[in-house]
Amino acid sequence: MWTATRDGYELSSDPGRIDVDRVHHWLATDSYWAANRPRDIVDRSLANSIPLGIYRSNTQVAFARIVTDHATFGWLCDVYVDPAERGHGLGTWLAEAARDLLAERGVLRIILATWDAHGVYAKAGFVPVARPDRWMEIDRRNTP
Repeated sequence: MWTATRDGYELSSDPGRIDVDRVHHWLATDSYWAANRPRDIVDRSLANSIPLGIYRSNTQVAFARIVTDHATFGWLCDVYVDPAERGHGLGTWLAEAARDLLAERGVLRIILATWDAHGVYAKAGFVPVARPDRWMEIDRRNTP
């Protein structure tokens, strides 16, 4: 487990502390990337990722997860900060924690995708993909 404290908040990678109902609500109802995501998919994604939670007075106020092979590659995703807690640097803290946790394991490449939070991630050292022409995808999210 990985834990840290800052300004009255605690960051933890303990999967047992994740408030899954709250995370599902945030993702399914208030995120652009996971709108209407079913609970079973949230459960499966958590079971196969490293979750990061930030807590204030033992109430979860932010979330992210890392998908990784623990050797060569990591993907930071589903980063969400409760609207009442935004503006305190929690998103950047999640990105820094993911960066540092993966660095401790020797993972050299970490990616993420964002529509509107480039500045948050830049503070943690993320930069645009140097060679986007090398990246390809299959995106089935909107396929009937």
